[in-house]
Amino acid sequence: MTLLVLGSASPRRARLLSQLGVPFEVRSSDVAEDLIPGESARDHATRLARDKALAVSASEADAFVLGSDTVVSVDEEILGKPVDAADARRMLLRLSGKTHRVLTAVALVGPGGAVRREVCEESLVRFRKLAAAEIDRYVAGGEPLDKAGAYAIQGGAADFVARLQGSYENVVGLPLDEVRVLLEQEGLYPPRLGR
Repeated sequence: MTLLVLGSASPRRARLLSQLGVPFEVRSSDVAEDLIPGESARDHATRLARDKALAVSASEADAFVLGSDTVVSVDEEILGKPVDAADARRMLLRLSGKTHRVLTAVALVGPGGAVRREVCEESLVRFRKLAAAEIDRYVAGGEPLDKAGAYAIQGGAADFVARLQGSYENVVGLPLDEVRVLLEQEGLYPPRLGR
């Protein structure tokens, strides 16, 4: 059986990928998530997903490697992971009362290290107006500090969401339907009926 490796240290992505019932192993990548000036949110997420998959593939030459990256964008500003609690507060204040984009890119690198497939899924999330005290409480709990846009929709920030358009799993960090299609195209997932 061909080995599939998830090139991510995110337990959320591993939990989501396990829902597909495809066996995989987890390897983390140490790719710097720096923003290139002028880079769009879509290009940024896609580049990082590809770089993560390629970095892990370098030591897993016989495997398919799935890399992924999620970014949040509001008013054309890309919000990655906050650097500290003050940055998390700033991000949540930017998102308060607004609709923002959540983009998760996925890259699949094949055995031998060639990029086989890439996709970037977008969801729209609207936050209700947030009070400063609830932002402070949320940040004090520590959850936002390793999340793009400083929040986890599947965690304490679920109450912040007024509306979601698109894939919930995409906002969590891995668009399952798109991943399923990528794996089907490479023969790593059984085709669905009606395809």
